[in-house]
Amino acid sequence: MGNLTRRAVLAGAGAALAGTAVSPHLSGAAPAAADPVHTVRPDDPRYPQLVTGNNQRFVAAPEYFRMLRSPADAEQAVRQAVETGKRVSVRSGGHCFADLVCHPEAQVVLDLSGMHGVGYDPAMRAFAVEPGARLLNVYEDLFTGWGVTIPGGMCWSVGAGGHVAGGGYGLLSRAHGLVVDHLHAVEVVVVDRDGRVRTVVATRDPKDPHHDLWWAHTGGGGGNFGVVTRYWFRSPDARGADPAGQLVRPPSTVLVRAVSFPWEDLGEREFTRLLANFGRWHEEHSAPDAPQRKLSSVFNVCHRAHGSLDIFIQVDGDAPDAQRILDDYLGRLTDGTGLTPKTMRKGSGDLAAMPELGEAQRLPWLNAARLVGLNNPTITHPSLRGAHKSALMRRGFTDAQLSTMYRHLTSAEYANPNTMIVLFSYGGRVNSVAPDATAAAQRSSIFKMLFQTFWGDASGDRAGLGWARGIYEEFFADTGGVPVPNDRYEGCYVNYPDTDLKDPARNRSGVPWHDLFYGANHRRLQEVKRRWDPTDYFRHSLSIQPR
Repeated sequence: MGNLTRRAVLAGAGAALAGTAVSPHLSGAAPAAADPVHTVRPDDPRYPQLVTGNNQRFVAAPEYFRMLRSPADAEQAVRQAVETGKRVSVRSGGHCFADLVCHPEAQVVLDLSGMHGVGYDPAMRAFAVEPGARLLNVYEDLFTGWGVTIPGGMCWSVGAGGHVAGGGYGLLSRAHGLVVDHLHAVEVVVVDRDGRVRTVVATRDPKDPHHDLWWAHTGGGGGNFGVVTRYWFRSPDARGADPAGQLVRPPSTVLVRAVSFPWEDLGEREFTRLLANFGRWHEEHSAPDAPQRKLSSVFNVCHRAHGSLDIFIQVDGDAPDAQRILDDYLGRLTDGTGLTPKTMRKGSGDLAAMPELGEAQRLPWLNAARLVGLNNPTITHPSLRGAHKSALMRRGFTDAQLSTMYRHLTSAEYANPNTMIVLFSYGGRVNSVAPDATAAAQRSSIFKMLFQTFWGDASGDRAGLGWARGIYEEFFADTGGVPVPNDRYEGCYVNYPDTDLKDPARNRSGVPWHDLFYGANHRRLQEVKRRWDPTDYFRHSLSIQPR
């Protein structure tokens, strides 16, 4: 991954951090002349591969891509772009759901995928992760090296850069909180009012003069304040100097089960009871100290054309009552439905077919993480196009919402098998943090919703977008077509960006898009933007504006 060194000097980090040692797994911040920036222009055979990310709906046509290999590369590339008056866009893993990275106005795309180091930094007493590191590689490196992890997401190829900046969430979050709840420091290339480019390290320490920049990266979203070149992770309650004691220790084993509910067994009564049960269980078991916080599930409520609703359930295997928690959960979901869970024999969204998990099995934690993360047949399709809309829910579903879901998921007018509403278990320790302690403001939700559909080429755009907009706006008809924060909803998840929220024809609530993502934290994020990016150099279609 470029020039690997045993020690790296953090450019612009200040005298106190100037000699910070890092693992040999991390790319070194050597002088730019010794670590040249790689440039990809339209005549380069790599260019067509780089112009789009995971969602093929969004395409860039920049003058060039810069394939960054170190913090020094990043600072040099930003400086050159500023000096030549070029507008930049920043990419780590390429999984952005909207046009925040790939858009026609981007003249230079800074690609951080080559910066994928993971290692322990003894001077920081924290684990350093570069922004291009893919999530599964982060989990493998942290766990195999030190027996620790971060409570991040499922999709293996998501880059750490954007995932962390938006808050970061995964199957361990009910037990351990968001990824940013363990963020100790961040290294960022910024541009001041006079166009001066420098690299700054900002930490969790409230006495740090750069503390506000750290705070902005705990849920403020990617591409807003500068170019992140490194994150450091250390849990707030970490003590001592042993690396193994600085971060979350995942369970040694997890109890997992994957089952399906075939549509042939589901009428409207069974469907609505099943989904109502899901909401009630999460209302009752999402407190920060609830024993059931050790359980998390991903429930793909798929269109009838797919053939089934599919759910993956994971419980901390070290919990003495793990089997009871899992059995009680599945029993509560099916209570009063007459449904019998069936073996999950085909892939579903992010989930692969898991016929071996028709009954609960105990697996080593990392094996389970690989099982869920690697074999996502839809997400990895090379011509993927999609539409995504999110909501964070404080309560279960109303009768009207259950009816809306049933009608749209059984419609013959849009019978796309790659269409679903994904329900993610939320709450638990996520909700033990104050809403203003991090930029991630949603700290009282019990589950998260992702309305999504995928298709293969541009001819499906109108129908796909029409389905997503139709169900979403009807589902939240009581608040103007979007989940306006109230006693039932808590807005949207910034890592599922949705530019429709800016459109008054789609968002009829009168509540601006940024309040849906950031709530009361938006004003402070504007202040951080004004201090660290006063010229609005780093911007995109949903970027924070300087106050």
